[in-house]
Amino acid sequence: MIRFFILFLLLLAVLFGIELTPWAQRWFVEPWTAALAEIATSLVALFDSGVTVSGKVISSTTSSFAVSIEAGCNGVEATIVLIAAMLAFPAPWKHKLVGLAAGIVAVQGLNVVRVISLFYLGQWNYRVFEWAHLYVWQALIMLDVLIVWLVWVRLLPRVDEPGPPSPPTHGSTAPASA
Repeated sequence: MIRFFILFLLLLAVLFGIELTPWAQRWFVEPWTAALAEIATSLVALFDSGVTVSGKVISSTTSSFAVSIEAGCNGVEATIVLIAAMLAFPAPWKHKLVGLAAGIVAVQGLNVVRVISLFYLGQWNYRVFEWAHLYVWQALIMLDVLIVWLVWVRLLPRVDEPGPPSPPTHGSTAPASA
């Protein structure tokens, strides 16, 4: 457990350090955020033609309300926490890779729901939007990370712990023939 915790903290520090570099921001975080805005807008546009996207900003053409997806709201940090937890946990690489793929989809899928819900909450009531944005969704996204990780750990194949050695067997257990 101590090994996991130390490795988890080390991976968090390394991954967050990389995320904050100008190179990672330009080549990973900014395109990721723009893709999130595009996906959310595409889903909203299936039911509401009064929505547009420009980079990381989703706008309503009918209410003049807009949301800008900023750092902390793009799901990158939550994904980093999940990646660090799965990589730090002692499991076969095959299971880590499957868990990472499914986990990232789960976290980002909920984040798309988050962005869409905040877009509509902001048009309805700005005070409710702020409360949901700052408190409810922050907690739900991190809870999602924890649940995804716990489900992944639970689905890992059990490794039998070595027990005491079996007593040696003397002789054959088959009946002797005459």
